[in-house]
Amino acid sequence: QVQLVESGGGLVQPGGSLRLSCAASGITFGILAMRWYRQAPGKQRELVAVITSGRSRSYAESVLGRFTISRDNAKSTVYLQMNSLKPEDTAVYYCNAGGSPSFAGPGGAYWGQGTQVTVSS
Repeated sequence: QVQLVESGGGLVQPGGSLRLSCAASGITFGILAMRWYRQAPGKQRELVAVITSGRSRSYAESVLGRFTISRDNAKSTVYLQMNSLKPEDTAVYYCNAGGSPSFAGPGGAYWGQGTQVTVSS
């Protein structure tokens, strides 16, 4: 059974940092592209970052230079380091496995339950 479990969300002030984690099980993690999406209230889910099995990375323009995606294959875990957070980064963040390695391609079939990130003073 595939499981993706996110953690690390919370409340942070503007300009602050958070690191999200997504621990995977039931999949061959090392060969899969991994993605982070987010969904703000009343908005569509949007892709934030992708990391390929070869550790190539791509980002949405809105987070470029502030967010960093990384992976630890030994721990079957993908991370999203978020710096210089803004109120507009407030959303539920989801990890996703099995999608295209291309940022423009489709996401995979496997989703985590999401973790809430709130940026507010």
